Amino acid sequence: MSTPDIIDTLAGIKPGSALDAIRTKRLQARENAQKSYLSLFEPIDAGDVSLLERAAVAAFVTGLHGETPVASFYRDKLAATADGPRLVEAIELEIARGKTSGPYGSFPAGPLSVENTAGLIFRVSAERKSALGARLVAALEHAHLLVFRPRDAASDDMQALLAAGWSNTGIVTFSQLVAFLSFQVRVVSGLRTLAAVNASEEAAS
Repeated sequence: MSTPDIIDTLAGIKPGSALDAIRTKRLQARENAQKSYLSLFEPIDAGDVSLLERAAVAAFVTGLHGETPVASFYRDKLAATADGPRLVEAIELEIARGKTSGPYGSFPAGPLSVENTAGLIFRVSAERKSALGARLVAALEHAHLLVFRPRDAASDDMQALLAAGWSNTGIVTFSQLVAFLSFQVRVVSGLRTLAAVNASEEAAS
């Protein structure tokens, strides 16, 4: 059984609707987004990043963006993953601690330095480190960095992942996952906004 188009599902797009027609006009982009989801969250071989880790990072990243259908989807996905239910509460608590607004951080010395902005440097709370484990602790901290202060990313941050047991291949997969989630959240948000506008215009006509 094939997996339904995830963006259509999260955006509430019905076959034959105006938004369905819009997405159909960019069929390759639609198909590529679905392939990205499947390769990251339903891989034939999870390799160096377990399905549990993928779901936990996804729940955290999308949760940082706010309570949306996307965040709910990945929270439920984590809860449905083997050994996932025990992590849901810990992830939710860390989301609450990590929520902020961005981007922020510091640019290298130069003209852009005037745009330097201070902000939260997220670290997982000591009381939840044992429940999450070293790999997820490092992953959540790095994910927060990528979401809110990517300009601060440095080699030391990569070393922290390696020291926690992440392989180079795993780090690449992890980075792709965070990038895809940021894309997905924005696309779904935009499509749902368009749907609301269309519904409002139809009601007014």
